[in-house]
Amino acid sequence: MPLGIDPKVDFAFKLVFGSPDHTRVTIHFLNAVLNLPQPITDVEILNPIQGQDRSEDKLVVLDVLAADSAGRRFNVEMQTTLPVDLPKRLTYYNCLNYIRQLRAGEAYYELRPAISICVLDRVLFSDVPEVHLSFRLRCDQRDLIFHDDLVFHTLELPKYQASSHNVETLAPLEKWLYFLKRAEYLEAAEIAAQLVDAEFREAAGVLEMISQSPEDRQFYEARMKFLHDEEARLIAARTEGREEGREEGREEGREEGREEGATKGRVVGKIQMLQEILGDAVASESVLLAMELKELSQELSELQLRLRDR
Repeated sequence: MPLGIDPKVDFAFKLVFGSPDHTRVTIHFLNAVLNLPQPITDVEILNPIQGQDRSEDKLVVLDVLAADSAGRRFNVEMQTTLPVDLPKRLTYYNCLNYIRQLRAGEAYYELRPAISICVLDRVLFSDVPEVHLSFRLRCDQRDLIFHDDLVFHTLELPKYQASSHNVETLAPLEKWLYFLKRAEYLEAAEIAAQLVDAEFREAAGVLEMISQSPEDRQFYEARMKFLHDEEARLIAARTEGREEGREEGREEGREEGREEGATKGRVVGKIQMLQEILGDAVASESVLLAMELKELSQELSELQLRLRDR
């Protein structure tokens, strides 16, 4: 019987790639994506899911935070939708991952690279065909790197055409892309036969455990429903926004409508980001967009004040 568990659902993704019991899987995935001169040999998961965290109101932040023996910090996340201003969000969190390394009185030279990996089930960069893109701070005029301490990787799954032919000959990263796209529809034995590395068998075993655990299955299905509902809300909000923009354009002029919509979008993105940082339940985009700009600005100010007082 197929596993029936989609590793792209953030709860399953976190258990596969962000569990202290399965760091071998995390290491294999990081090495496949980063292809470093010196492979990573060990990692520590900095934010594992604890037993007491398994409630719907706490399962909000499901990114994987890890560090290796060299002190490098990794932030790995799965996105099945395209949140507002995703590149800015990734930049913000990677910068936090960087600056939080230093305690008062410590020197800058002690900072280690912060590396962001975002796996997307949507296309972010439609103008290029590459599945895997990496970004860092570079010079505009010359082929010079400012420094390598802030690095971003994106993996756009829709661009990858998964095929069961000659899977064993694929590069390690392609094998993970294949796993992410196909594992849900395969039996554990099929995965073991096609992807012979022990890490893939271990990852398939995690999905199998989710399917067999009533508690994990319940949380998985709750997250899957939430993600489907969130996608529907995003689509509805975009449609509603377009309709409102047309109406405002007819009544007040297109430019004014676009400017207000853009301003609200930026404020909504900041509110959602601060809610996530503070551990609050993240309000849906459609709910926030239904508020007046004045109300949104007040909500943003209150969240910023709470963050400063932490």
